[in-house]
Amino acid sequence: MSTFPRAKRSQPGYDIEQVEDFLEDARRAYATDARAATAIDSSSIRRTSFPMQKGGYSPAHVDAALERLEEAFARREHERGIAEHGEEAWYAQIRERAVQVLEQLRRPDGERFRRVSRISRGYRVAEVDAFALRIADYLEDGPDMSAREVRTAQFDAQFGGYDEDEVDAMLDSVVGLMLAVR
Repeated sequence: MSTFPRAKRSQPGYDIEQVEDFLEDARRAYATDARAATAIDSSSIRRTSFPMQKGGYSPAHVDAALERLEEAFARREHERGIAEHGEEAWYAQIRERAVQVLEQLRRPDGERFRRVSRISRGYRVAEVDAFALRIADYLEDGPDMSAREVRTAQFDAQFGGYDEDEVDAMLDSVVGLMLAVR
């Protein structure tokens, strides 16, 4: 029996063996003492990707499971952080990270991230800037925003746009902040 539904034979899905291997590693990591740091954490789960294969596991189902797994690891990291540093110090660290992120997100339009060359494609600047302002509003106690919304943000490409790796790293930091305070 399969762990997840499979894509149709002619449709791409995640490589079954790699998904199963990752889940086994995650199970072992989660089974260790909750106070111990492990090779797998919420951030590494968030960055996990799998090669595609015809008839592999349904990406939507695997992605949903990875989100739940990421949140479970984030809860443990939150509890471990409070146990190791105390609640006040833990939240002070989170606030400091949030302030750093907010400083970057509040930069002027077109200047929030490094730009790629005019002959290279990057994320569309106007789309990223608009999303960055929404995140900044959220961080300043504005309207609700979900980690999933940030995790699944997509932007069109443009020549001379924002550096994708830098934007993705910022989004990863924002998701980490969101999960750290749940």
